[in-house]
Amino acid sequence: MRKGIIALAAVFAASIAWGSDWPTKPIRFIVPYPPGGGTDVIARILQSQLSGSLGQSVIIENRGGAGGVLGTEAAAKANPDGYTFLFTLSSHTINPLLYKVNYDVERDFAPVSLIVSVPQLIAAYPGAPIQNVADIVALAKEHPGTLHFASVGNGTPSHIAGELLKLRTSIDMVHVPYKGGGPAVADTLGGQVPLLIVTMPAAMSHVRAGKLRALAVTTRRRNPGAPDIPTVAEALKVPDYEVDSWYAMFAPARTPPAIVARMQTEIAHALEQPTIRQKLLEQGGDPVGSTPEHLDRVVKAELRKWAELIREAHITLD
Repeated sequence: MRKGIIALAAVFAASIAWGSDWPTKPIRFIVPYPPGGGTDVIARILQSQLSGSLGQSVIIENRGGAGGVLGTEAAAKANPDGYTFLFTLSSHTINPLLYKVNYDVERDFAPVSLIVSVPQLIAAYPGAPIQNVADIVALAKEHPGTLHFASVGNGTPSHIAGELLKLRTSIDMVHVPYKGGGPAVADTLGGQVPLLIVTMPAAMSHVRAGKLRALAVTTRRRNPGAPDIPTVAEALKVPDYEVDSWYAMFAPARTPPAIVARMQTEIAHALEQPTIRQKLLEQGGDPVGSTPEHLDRVVKAELRKWAELIREAHITLD
């Protein structure tokens, strides 16, 4: 027993030492998606602020592939010395349920902080007879299996948002997966598909130009950058509807707790800066921040929630 207490004390002391000395060299953020995507954009908004507050360069390393799985695997295997972090989005809790992955989301990562919430936007081609989400439900019930909605790909949050809408309202729609937001938006603009579900940044310029009709956001509360767009939950009175495309930071498991705490504090400070908040709002993001414990609860809850939805909706990557 005494040896165990001494060992725990040594670990705690080492953690404090790591935190007081850290960082002494550049820090790497692995973004498991290609440059220019939403995750990359959000990471780069914080990059300069965090570099300044930490006193070391923050390097963005894009490792795209397999819907974010490849970069996430690299982060899981990284040395837990406080110099590698994973900067990712809510697919973090969806991918393990659809892909064969070589990591465990709960075992192999230490939560650091939620950063920003970005809703999925449900939008319609202006020529379609759909003015709001209630029209979607009515049209789908009148003509089941004929209404199509575009997403940015199988198993993505936009696909999940459509499947959850089907389940919560007992309607039948046809999913049309695209290889990214660009093609999905383009076909909706052209009227090839009447409905689109995509992250707000990919669609809002077209909404403002009158080329798409915004119907609802999928988060629990309205987006502060577009407060006139209702939520699905309020528009349809389905309080358990929510798909939050959050962005968050994780560290490899066994990263010293003092380093995790320091990074969380620096993120919280960055999100308080008016210029950072404004840039995030311009991307359709709602700056949130969180403690590691809160992010851990979000991960656990979403793993259960999406496993149930994927099972009920028979979602596969085929």
